[in-house]
Amino acid sequence: MLEAFVLIETATSARPKAVGLLKATPEVRSAHRVTGPHDIVAIVGVVDLEALVAWIAEKVHSLPGVQKTITCVAMS
Repeated sequence: MLEAFVLIETATSARPKAVGLLKATPEVRSAHRVTGPHDIVAIVGVVDLEALVAWIAEKVHSLPGVQKTITCVAMS
């Protein structure tokens, strides 16, 4: 199992809905609106790196208002 932290920047009006949609995704262990340079942090669990890439492309970048993501894969 691969765990990753996905840092998401969104349009201001899209944040609450985006968090709700992310939480409804089975791969998401938790998702929170946060302060700082990013708007949302999601902790994700997937089977491998290929699945992570596909999940980000299909589930995150398709959310309305998502402008940018940074993905940090957990090392331990």
